[in-house]
Amino acid sequence: MQISPFWYLLLSLSFTFSSPSTVAQQTVKLKIDEIQRLGLQANGLVLAARSQIDMAKAGVVAASAFLNPEVTVQAGPDNNRLSGIITGPSSMQRSITVNQPIENPFMRSARINASEAIVDASRASFDQVRADLAAQLRVRSYELLLRQEQFAMEQSIYDLVEDVRRRIAINVERGESARFELIRADTEVQNAANRKEAARLGVQRARIALMQFTAGAIPVDFVINASLSDPVQLPSLETLRQEVPTVNPDVIRLQAEQERANQRISQEKASVLPSLNVLYTNYQDAQFTSNIAGMSIRIPIFYRRRGEIDTAIYDSARIRDTLEYRRYEIGQLFESAWQSLQIAQRRVDMFESGLIKEAENAVQVAQSAYRFGERGLIEVLDTQRIYRGILGDSLQARFDLQSAAAEIDRLRAHYPKELLAE
Repeated sequence: MQISPFWYLLLSLSFTFSSPSTVAQQTVKLKIDEIQRLGLQANGLVLAARSQIDMAKAGVVAASAFLNPEVTVQAGPDNNRLSGIITGPSSMQRSITVNQPIENPFMRSARINASEAIVDASRASFDQVRADLAAQLRVRSYELLLRQEQFAMEQSIYDLVEDVRRRIAINVERGESARFELIRADTEVQNAANRKEAARLGVQRARIALMQFTAGAIPVDFVINASLSDPVQLPSLETLRQEVPTVNPDVIRLQAEQERANQRISQEKASVLPSLNVLYTNYQDAQFTSNIAGMSIRIPIFYRRRGEIDTAIYDSARIRDTLEYRRYEIGQLFESAWQSLQIAQRRVDMFESGLIKEAENAVQVAQSAYRFGERGLIEVLDTQRIYRGILGDSLQARFDLQSAAAEIDRLRAHYPKELLAE
């Protein structure tokens, strides 16, 4: 059966459009929590903090280990000092001594508990690193959305000014307007073009910063599937006031360090108790074999580790004071973030109440009046500047709202933990 060249062409085109390279060029849309997940999995600081937990767990294994015995082997010949007729023939003698330390159970328990407290502190530090990074990723994502909105705003304003400039140029050619109007319009177009270019560079910088925090885990041509108008959902103020000081990773870390310091005090006090070593010796020579068992006790009479105990007590007091101050400081940080959230919410409500729509209508009215010669260029430009300022303030207020919510979530360590592989 012969296949015509036309069908060969259709088959080649179908394979070309269904190739993986063409599919790979599609834009990837990512949600905020997906960006957080990718960043938390790829960022080197998070991986380093995870290694600290493994190191602390290894410390627990070391603290739980029993003390090893010490074995001493001695051997040597007997040399005759008198005649062999009296002493008999020379021989060899050997001795084996086993020394097994018996650890104080109170000191051992305190050492193990202190090591486990270090594990808890490492976990809290790990959670702190993740919470900080998740908040940074969320803020950077919304900052990229803010820069994109600003660029779109500057683009629309540039188009508006360019349209006004084009109309002025036509009127100048007809002799209906002075050339001074065209010079002023050219200046405004240049200013709008500069602002548009600056906004475009701002978008690129925000994109690069976000990719830096994710360690390049997201594709270059990604698009954020979110908006500055996303609703902010948080518990009530009283619930957050009770939650934040108890779940904050920094507070949990200091609590774990406080427990470690207390266990260190117990360990130093337990080390004052006498330490015991069990001894066993086997001795052999040409005539005799002896087995000797005993013990050695170290009694702290002259020095009872007063310096080490006081150091541990003062260290515990230092951590306790730091913990109280840090708990108070985090509470104040939360109150400040909550007030910032309320201020941003009021500003957003103010702009959404119709202020933006009124400014947009004012621009349209001024532009229409200019077309009919009822208003001058200055009125149009002034109205456009007011509209641009109101729209920019509205975008900034929405960004501030999302940033304040991200700060509150950081303080309470709220991020998509369910998406992470612990």
